[in-house]
Amino acid sequence: MQREPNLKNAALMARRQAAIPRGVGHSHEVFIARGENAEIWDVEGNRYIDFAGGIAVLNTGHRHPAIIEAVKTQLELYTHTCFQVLAYEPYVELAERVNAKAPGDFAKKTLFLTTGSEAVENAIKIARAYTKRSAVIAFTGGYHGRTLLTLGLTGKVAPYKTGFGPFPAELFHAQFPNALHGVTVDESIASVESIFKNDVEASRVAAIIVEPVQGEGGFNVAPAEFLQRLRALCDRHGILLIADEVQSGAGRTGTWFAVEQSGVAPDMITMAKSMAGGFPISAVVGRAEVMDAPAPGGLGGTYAGSPLSCAAALAVLKTFETENLLERSSKLGARLRASLQSMATQSHCIADVRGLGAMVAIELCKGGDPKQPDADLAKRLVTEATKRGLILLSCGTYGNVIRILVPLTASDTIVDEGLAIIAASLAAIQAGAVASRP
Repeated sequence: MQREPNLKNAALMARRQAAIPRGVGHSHEVFIARGENAEIWDVEGNRYIDFAGGIAVLNTGHRHPAIIEAVKTQLELYTHTCFQVLAYEPYVELAERVNAKAPGDFAKKTLFLTTGSEAVENAIKIARAYTKRSAVIAFTGGYHGRTLLTLGLTGKVAPYKTGFGPFPAELFHAQFPNALHGVTVDESIASVESIFKNDVEASRVAAIIVEPVQGEGGFNVAPAEFLQRLRALCDRHGILLIADEVQSGAGRTGTWFAVEQSGVAPDMITMAKSMAGGFPISAVVGRAEVMDAPAPGGLGGTYAGSPLSCAAALAVLKTFETENLLERSSKLGARLRASLQSMATQSHCIADVRGLGAMVAIELCKGGDPKQPDADLAKRLVTEATKRGLILLSCGTYGNVIRILVPLTASDTIVDEGLAIIAASLAAIQAGAVASRP
């Protein structure tokens, strides 16, 4: 089908609404024509700075040359066999590399899949196979995917769970620690113990799954003490600890895995998103004896560990090394937080600036009161920033958090330009002088 000349965002949006279910949400009425590192251009020629990164998928930016070259090379060889039918070396090499990066002084193995939801589903399958137990504990505010099992684990109803129940049985939720909202580490651990008393005995719990930094939940960082105590609790009861790093992994937080910064070694880690610089792949890495629990044929998938995605992921790992992107993540995060904290002194609607590495967010509340989340302001800020040439995303249990996931490869100049747009957008909204995009 030949493209129409002079495409317009509004016309394409009308076609999109007519052809695609309304359940597929849309944050911005913008159609991309081209992307380069941390910048995109839409079909009308408008330029935007990308602070969304395809929801944490583009740590290495749009179309990184090394990744594009690796995929081109793989395209010339083969594109698909299904790894369970005919194996290929890039899958094996990538597994070896991921095994070496995962924390823990024990042998590890890695399974590749296609999406984050698949990774979480398979981690639960593996946990149940290994422990011969069925129950799973997750946390309030957590997000683990859109399948029925992962939705059951997700600790946020709207919009993800609304109208889709009932969900699988024996999934329970404990309190995630959140100092801003008055939930201490002690209270969080106590809520896990309460589940053992009120809902399911510890001896029937296969796994506890936790995000070291909550993604959709609002970039809430799990305190190191909390993760350490969770590890000890799991060890005491023979429960597996799963770290869901689908959004925080692949170097976003200044270490390859965010959980590394707590000194905790989970039994399994799930990851996806930025692993392959925009190509679809996910992974479960864990203790070798745990990963080997399912029988042959119990794990896999037709497209799982695609050769193209494996090639891209290997190029991402090399790019992190050659461009020192872990160090860049830490420095970028410090730059983002310093600028946003400066904004907070000028704008009392910013109740909190938080994050780990370059996984940074601000929480917007009326008068800076955490008890008065301002989702409307977050929505208006996203809209206003788009008009001024910046792509942002909101998140959080109450929809009042603005998250920043700018590519780690973005220059300081581009980052500062984006931050200036946030400041100008907030000022304009508060002054009632919003912009209009030509």
